[in-house]
Amino acid sequence: QVQLVESGGGSVQAGGTLRLSCAASGYTYSSYCMAWFRQAPGKEREGVAAIDRNGSTTYADSVKGRFTISMDNAKNTLSLQMNSLEPDDTAMYYCAYDFGRCGLNRDTWLSTRRYNTWGQGTQVTVSS
Repeated sequence: QVQLVESGGGSVQAGGTLRLSCAASGYTYSSYCMAWFRQAPGKEREGVAAIDRNGSTTYADSVKGRFTISMDNAKNTLSLQMNSLEPDDTAMYYCAYDFGRCGLNRDTWLSTRRYNTWGQGTQVTVSS
């Protein structure tokens, strides 16, 4: 059974940085698709960034150039480096996992329907 535990959230001022981590256990090392999502109060959960087992990545337009997703298989840890944070980045951040490669259609990589395992989330608050 795959388990995901997020950490690294906190409160920062606009322009600041945070690095989120997601400790994964029980996942299939050879084939996976993993992602970060976020959900602000009153809004739907939205995809932020995703990464395939081969290292290919995709990002939401709103975070391109500011966020970087990475996976350290030796440490079983998914990370999200967040730079130049903005108040609109304030949300609960979740990591997600699905067995198998992300696939050729990148439009699906940031869809909530694609993932079957979720962490409990870590809160990120950015003040202006």
